[in-house]
Amino acid sequence: MKSYFQFDELGTNYRKEIIGGLTTFLAMAYILVVNPLTLTLSSVPDLPEEMYMDYGSVFMATALAAAVGCFMMGIIARYPIALAPGMGLNAFFAYTVILTYGIPWQTALTGVLFSGLIFIVLSLSGLRELIINAIPAELKYAVGAGIGLYITFIGFQNAGIIVGNPDTLVGLGDLTQPSTLLAIFGLVITVIFMVRGINGGIFFGMLIAAVIGMIFSIVELPSAIVGEIPSMAPTFGVALEPIFNDPGSLMTIQFLVVVLTFLFVDFFDTAGTLVAVANQAGLMKDNKLPRAGKALLADAVATVSGAIFGTSTTTSYIESTSGVAAGGRSGFSAVVTGVLFLVSILFYPLLEVITSAVTAPALIIVGVLMVSALGKIDWTRFEIAVPAFLTMISMPLGYSIATGIAIGFIFYPITMIFAGKAKQVHPIMYGLFVIFILYFIFLV
Repeated sequence: MKSYFQFDELGTNYRKEIIGGLTTFLAMAYILVVNPLTLTLSSVPDLPEEMYMDYGSVFMATALAAAVGCFMMGIIARYPIALAPGMGLNAFFAYTVILTYGIPWQTALTGVLFSGLIFIVLSLSGLRELIINAIPAELKYAVGAGIGLYITFIGFQNAGIIVGNPDTLVGLGDLTQPSTLLAIFGLVITVIFMVRGINGGIFFGMLIAAVIGMIFSIVELPSAIVGEIPSMAPTFGVALEPIFNDPGSLMTIQFLVVVLTFLFVDFFDTAGTLVAVANQAGLMKDNKLPRAGKALLADAVATVSGAIFGTSTTTSYIESTSGVAAGGRSGFSAVVTGVLFLVSILFYPLLEVITSAVTAPALIIVGVLMVSALGKIDWTRFEIAVPAFLTMISMPLGYSIATGIAIGFIFYPITMIFAGKAKQVHPIMYGLFVIFILYFIFLV
């Protein structure tokens, strides 16, 4: 096993890899709580019953999708990169696809499945380089930053810090509400942990907020610590049903946009994470990423598996850098993280103490981390600044990741043409320009 994972070549050992895997798990364990709360729309009251996904089943799907992704990345690609259902994509799934578009969650899962299958094809062919090179880096960064703002906005809403206002659309909420105060306390604690560089700061921030919530009777005590494993029946295999029972629901431009959004964000988020973690771990060779195809394939297979289990897109996590910083260098570290996700299933009853107020700080902090991509955009070039800014700002204001991507991708060819740089725009971008124009004409 040491030979397979190249322990000697990478200067690592079992102790370092186990600590690295544990550190990564603690840094991203919040997804076990945040993902089910997001996908089930638990913070949105008075919806028809059929719009709500089963919480226990989504929790199981989250843990299993993460485990499969970690095992695939660790064993096949041999990178210390962990995977789980992605933040931002789960918000797009819940708040845009289901809540705004009115697409049933069963069909949304089919969209995730299709995006994963396309991703597999791209990973096995040379098309991935073509697509990556077609979209300018500034727009990729803007998409990541925009998703960060979108997630932060949702976090503020869930905390009650930002609420609806009939005069100004949004405004400051009642900060004296117990749940809002708990969210603010959790945010302060989490920020302190992150500033101090404590591994797993987001996870520990949630944990302390939950304990304080129980002490002051803001959060109910859990009924048990270890309990019965939830059933996966409500979501398992549901992604396949629309294909056979209602194929007509998949033959729409709206569904195509959903699939492409899932694919686009996952594709570039994964590529960016791979490069970032590999650079930190010293795994890049001659400015190239060894086994990049296998890493992308692992991500794609994890997405397909996650869709069948019943969760949104599974993707590589930048939190893997915390495990690398703790000593993880090989795929064995990712395998350890996967095992811990499986073990976490036994502690499902503990999730009763994790409310929207407890998870809101995690959403806000993840948003902060994602917005850091703004520093990579050349704001001095107006033809780049305009589409990048509109991509970013349209996501939270339009309450839709897809809308932000569409607006940015429409403005990019326009600004480049009138800047006299039409030849620098890849033909694929012109094709997307037409598709998104039609999207606004016929769907919005």
